[in-house]
Amino acid sequence: MLMNMLESMKYRMRAVQVLKMLKRWYTYNELSRQLDLPTTVLNRYIMGRVLPNEERAREFIAFYESHFKLEDEILKRINFDEYGYFDNSSILYDTQLLNSIATRALERFENVNKVLTSETDGIPIACHVAQAFDVDMVFTRKEKEVGRLDYVEETYIPSSMGKLMSLYLPKRSVKKGERLLIVDDVIRSGETQRALLRLAKKMNAEIAGLFGVVSIGEKGTKALENELDPDKLEILVKL
Repeated sequence: MLMNMLESMKYRMRAVQVLKMLKRWYTYNELSRQLDLPTTVLNRYIMGRVLPNEERAREFIAFYESHFKLEDEILKRINFDEYGYFDNSSILYDTQLLNSIATRALERFENVNKVLTSETDGIPIACHVAQAFDVDMVFTRKEKEVGRLDYVEETYIPSSMGKLMSLYLPKRSVKKGERLLIVDDVIRSGETQRALLRLAKKMNAEIAGLFGVVSIGEKGTKALENELDPDKLEILVKL
């Protein structure tokens, strides 16, 4: 497949990110044997001094995809504390892993104009996804900012809290007809994500899809499956 100059540059930069991930598991000597390249050449790629050409980038990505399963890497980092609360910090703090997650979203969805999430833990992943698509990212707040009145509000009742909650999105943050990709790190009951879907509709936006990293239990997944066509919903790891 022929690429234009920008696509080629992005693809080659992705190959460098892939090498950086591989360097976590292999020494330079091991990578040298696996990829049949001198360690000095690999070092120049990994340190960002030079980009591989398209053919070599394709080889790096193919090797990576044959040895690395994103879902397994996410599963390794999933922890629950003594009270049963999900700790996602080892995912959110890892920029290389976030890049891989964002790449999966880029491969899965198309025609995305903007990324939408809710504060706070959804923001790191949403930023990486927005960067992968080269679009802006917006997020809802749980409270209105002082001095700003032009919000669109959506209320919902989280099953874990049993009280009314609100999400606030600045009116001018989303334009009519924009195709939104909703992104979140964890899906539990699905109420927050459904509220984001309703907010998008209030803004007269279209839904490009919903992308989640981890879902806990079947309730939230089933609720979203009832809201969206199968081709618009992607959850990487279901617990």
